[in-house]
Amino acid sequence: MMMDAKTAVITGGSRGIGRAVALALSEQGANIAILYGGNVQAAEQTCAVIAQKGVKVKAYACDVSDFSACEHTIGKILEEFGQVDILVNCAGITADNLCMRMKEDEFDRVIDVNLKGTFNMIRHLSAHMMRRRYGRIINFSSVMGIMGNAGQANYAASKGGIIALTKSVAKELAARGVTANAIAPGFIETDMTSKLSDKLKEEYVAHIPAKRVGKPEEVAQLVLFLASDAAAYITGAVIPIDGGISM
Repeated sequence: MMMDAKTAVITGGSRGIGRAVALALSEQGANIAILYGGNVQAAEQTCAVIAQKGVKVKAYACDVSDFSACEHTIGKILEEFGQVDILVNCAGITADNLCMRMKEDEFDRVIDVNLKGTFNMIRHLSAHMMRRRYGRIINFSSVMGIMGNAGQANYAASKGGIIALTKSVAKELAARGVTANAIAPGFIETDMTSKLSDKLKEEYVAHIPAKRVGKPEEVAQLVLFLASDAAAYITGAVIPIDGGISM
């Protein structure tokens, strides 16, 4: 399989899109290191499914917004797996509110997890990838980082920041065989979107040219391509997967 002997680190890998990504990569033979925030049960369940595919898998509790915690976790992963070939920064949170009412901690926490968390992971893995002259960094932005959205100034800012971070990192690492790309999902079926009312979901779908929501497995297939050797000449790209809503 095309990912045999490769190791992927996936933040937010226990649920939703991150889980779908972990499953897709493991199905292609990749060993999987999952980072999760607090849901131990979800992490263990995901690991149990992946282990059945005959690859190495382990979950690590880590607050990605914590610089030192990320450094420590990456150290453990490198010690236990030996190498990291693929980094997928999927961890993300929301704390929606109108900008005029948004509390400072609502803004800071979303920026810290979504944007700083992405930086922390890249920071602690980029030297390893550069030394090996190989790496695939895939960061999760959002169509909200491209379009903006009322009531999500913090989230949109964090996801827009991820786009700029991705492009900068791509320029820094390209000569060493390390690519960095961003994926910008639209409305995807996840725990986050399941909390929306049926009426609100219908309103969202009405604005999507494809007239449906996306599936985590569809996003995972895009990650699979960007993580493969077939995408070796693609770097600094921002790829929407949104049914056309950001056109």
